[in-house]
Amino acid sequence: MQIHFFGAARTTTGSMYLLEVNGQRLLLECGLFQGKREESIERNRNFPFDPAQISAVILSHAHIDHCGNLPNLCRHGFAGNIYCTFATRDLASIMLEDSAEIQRADAEFVSRKRAKQNLPPVEPLYTADDAEKAVRQFVSFNYDRATPVAEGVAVTFRDAGHILGSAQVVLDIREAGRRYRFLFSGDVGRGGDDILRDPEPVADVDVLQVESTYGGREHSTRQNAVGELSRLVSETLARDGKVIIPSFSVGRTQQIVYALHQLILAGQVPKVPMFVDSPLSVNATEVYRLHPECFNDTIYRFLREKENPFGMENLTYIRELAHSMKLNDLKTPAIIISASGMCEAGRIRHHLKNHLGNPANLVLFIGYCAAHTLGAQILAGQNPVNIFGEPHPVRARIASFDAYSGHADKHELRRYVEGLTGDVKKIFVVHGEESQSLAFAETLRGLKPGAEVRVPEYRERVTI
Repeated sequence: MQIHFFGAARTTTGSMYLLEVNGQRLLLECGLFQGKREESIERNRNFPFDPAQISAVILSHAHIDHCGNLPNLCRHGFAGNIYCTFATRDLASIMLEDSAEIQRADAEFVSRKRAKQNLPPVEPLYTADDAEKAVRQFVSFNYDRATPVAEGVAVTFRDAGHILGSAQVVLDIREAGRRYRFLFSGDVGRGGDDILRDPEPVADVDVLQVESTYGGREHSTRQNAVGELSRLVSETLARDGKVIIPSFSVGRTQQIVYALHQLILAGQVPKVPMFVDSPLSVNATEVYRLHPECFNDTIYRFLREKENPFGMENLTYIRELAHSMKLNDLKTPAIIISASGMCEAGRIRHHLKNHLGNPANLVLFIGYCAAHTLGAQILAGQNPVNIFGEPHPVRARIASFDAYSGHADKHELRRYVEGLTGDVKKIFVVHGEESQSLAFAETLRGLKPGAEVRVPEYRERVTI
C-alpha cells in the first residue's frame, strides 16, 4: 500500500490522504484547505490526482476541513461511494449546503471587485446543486460493523468522541498475501465530554495514522472551565453587558449551550435572553437531537427523563437574517452565540462590529483560531481590527479558554495511543501545525520505541 499525504500534513487544514491498495485508489477525507486566499483557491480547485480514478472515499467526520471539498471532487468526475456514519451523513449534508452558500457569496464579492478593474467574474468552487449531488453518494453504516469497501479492504468505524458521528477509521487490509490493520484516528476527542461518548480503543493495530492538533499542548480542565465560564458571564451580565461567543456550528455550539443550560438550572448564571444566531448551528442542533445513540449515558438520561438538553425557555434559535439584525437593537444584557468560531465568516462578524467597541461587553473564545484569522488577531491583542474592510477599536473584554476543545491535548492523545493494542510498526503523525506534530512524534518515539514514527511533508508518498 502507498499513502499520499495531500492535506493536513504539518498543518491542521485540508485533510486528504490517498491510499493505493490492490490496484485501487481510496481517499481518506476530502477537506477544504483554509489559509491564505490565493493558496486556498489553488489547492481547493485543483486536485493532485484524477478524481475519476478514485474508487471510494472514506470520511471520518463532518467538519469542513475534512469533508468540505467533496462536492468539487464529485463535480470533477468522482462517481463512487462516500462511506461514513449515519450522523456524519446528516451533519455533512447541512455543512456542505452551507459551504456552497459561502462559496457563492465569496465568488460574488470577488467578482464585484474584479468588475471594477474590468476583469471577468470568478466562479464559486461549487454550488448548492453540487453539494446535494455529492450527498447522494453517501453510504452510511453504524459503528463497529466491518464493511467491505474495496477489493481486500474492509472498514470499521469506531467512536472517536470528537463530534457527533465522528469515527476512527479501521481498515483491515488483505494485500499480496499479507493481512494488516491500518488505523486512521480521525480527530480524537478528549474523553469525559458533556455530550459524547469517550473514544473507543482499537485492538491489533499494525499501522497508525494519528492527529496531533494539540500534540504539544495541555488543555485546562473542564471543571475549572465551568467555574470560569460562570464567573465571566455573570460579571458581564451584572454590568449590563453582552456576552458574544464565536462558536463552531457543529460540536462547540451544542457544548456551550448545554454548559450554560446547566449553569442556569443551578442558579449560577442569570436567566437572561440567550440566542444561537446561525442557521447552520440551528440545523446542526436539530441533527444532534436526531442521534441520541451518540450521546453518553448522562446526557441520554437527561434527554429521556428531564428535558431537551439544547433548549430552554430563555433560549432562541435564529435562522432569519431579519431576526438576527434585530439583535443590534437589544438594550438589555444577553448572550449571543454565533458562527464562525474563527470569526472568518457568518453573522459573528456583524456582532463583533457592533459590540467590540463597548467595554461592558465580553467576547469569549471557546475554540481554536488559526493564524491570520480575525479571531486570532483579536486574541493576539491587535487593536483596531478590520471587519468588512474597516477598522474597529477593541474595547470589549476578551477572554478565551480551551477546555471545550473537541481535540485531545498531548496527555489525552498519549492515553489514546496507550489504549491501542497490537504491534504498531509505523506511525504517521498528521493534522497538526508543524511544532505540534513534531512534539507529539517525540512523545510517540518514547511511547512506542519499536515503531517507526514519521511526520510526513505535504505531498510526501510512503509505502507500507
